[in-house]
Amino acid sequence: MEKTCAVIGSGIAGLAAAIRIAAKGYKVVVFEANSYPGGKIRQQFAKGYRFDMGPSVLMLPNLIDELFSLHNKNPRDYFSYSPIETSFKYFFEDGLVINAYADVEKFGREIESKTTDTKADFDNYRQDIEEKYRITSGVFIENSLHVFKNYLSWKMVSGFLNIHKIDSFKTMNEGNRRFFKDPHMLQIFNNYATYVGSNPYVAPATLNVIQHLEINLGAYMPDKGIYSMVEALVRLAKDVGVSFRLNTRVTEIVTKENRVVGIATIVESCIPFDRVVSNMDIYFTYKKLLPKVKLPKRIINQPKSSSIMAFYWGVNKEHPQLGIHSMLFSAKERDEYDAVFENQTIYRDPTLYIFITSKHVKSDAPPGCENWFVLTTAPNDQGQDWNSLLQETRKNTIAKINRVLHTDIEQHIEFEDMLTPAMIRDNYSSAFGAVYGNSSNSKFAAFFRHANFSKKIKGLFFVGGSVHPGPGLPMCLNSAKIMDKVFK
Repeated sequence: MEKTCAVIGSGIAGLAAAIRIAAKGYKVVVFEANSYPGGKIRQQFAKGYRFDMGPSVLMLPNLIDELFSLHNKNPRDYFSYSPIETSFKYFFEDGLVINAYADVEKFGREIESKTTDTKADFDNYRQDIEEKYRITSGVFIENSLHVFKNYLSWKMVSGFLNIHKIDSFKTMNEGNRRFFKDPHMLQIFNNYATYVGSNPYVAPATLNVIQHLEINLGAYMPDKGIYSMVEALVRLAKDVGVSFRLNTRVTEIVTKENRVVGIATIVESCIPFDRVVSNMDIYFTYKKLLPKVKLPKRIINQPKSSSIMAFYWGVNKEHPQLGIHSMLFSAKERDEYDAVFENQTIYRDPTLYIFITSKHVKSDAPPGCENWFVLTTAPNDQGQDWNSLLQETRKNTIAKINRVLHTDIEQHIEFEDMLTPAMIRDNYSSAFGAVYGNSSNSKFAAFFRHANFSKKIKGLFFVGGSVHPGPGLPMCLNSAKIMDKVFK
């Protein structure tokens, strides 16, 4: 008899899980509450513009290519991507602009010529974050912390023998201060904490492995935009027999005698399945889909990550001083982190991230125009007055862009959409609107993420940014890879 598996949610991890499980010979059905696949990775078309509206930095694209190789498919027949020559352009209030070149030698010379730090400082830093990644990848980035036999592997043993080298008892800021003195450089490298919704003055320096992925291994851009990854994976999934049921909200994971027996939807009380994989936020997986199962309170009640507030603008003017990825930094870094993480609000001088895909995908905006995705870090939803914060943040965002870029941006905005933490909570079933699941502001955060399988319910598995090994595109893809290792 053919074995069956339901995947709840079609985020990048859910798609990767479906493709991996199909390679095991299962009949896989993906259930998605929205009318489109992709989860937080989505796109919007308006007035001649196309916007990628979720994750925006592609790292470790080999993890995507690997999914095609599992089925002996050529990934380039489905989608393509290119390295970005200047991964980021960093703008500061004092007028300094630093270009983060993909060529690390060139980036090092840029640092030495524009700051009080040296190329040698940068080279030493790169070696340090590479070693941190080498140690941690074998311990928990690529393996489960919840399978005993893994602790007997050489990678795990070697990782634990070198655990003192990952600076888990220093903060990210303290770790960065070991190598840099210039405040511009510290602000650049501290900002990587926001990639996982964390505060660099609290989060462990171990998280500086994020920089390794972008700086040492490189940032990439899909040639048809970020959403083309979703389209390619959906096409692959269908080609290998996976079926999709969109506009279908799962209401329960049905269990019997501590074993999965199927799933229920709004219109069907029990669709039988041998296995179930949840790509839903782990908080809501338990709260909404497993009402009869005891909550793992130690994990569920962990503090949540920060969120984002974003504006999507169709801009009828080109800005050659900006890159695909640009960052306009706050003049007072520490005050901004305190505002978000201590005072649960958005700072009056927010650091802004501007993502413009039309600089790479020319068809994403009309000729002479650009599609701007403008993002700032926000607290998760604790009942704030988001309408007031939205208007205040928009005003401060406009003022900062005009001040730093010497422009009058508002007169060039011909289309606008926006996103708040409350919208993220409601549209993506993300607990408290937190984009990155549980907070990483603890040295033990990696050990407080839910396993990729259930220890109590046989046949139930979990993937996505709210479970092990954590948030971000590479980690979500790794969550599916780890699930694949324990799937049985």
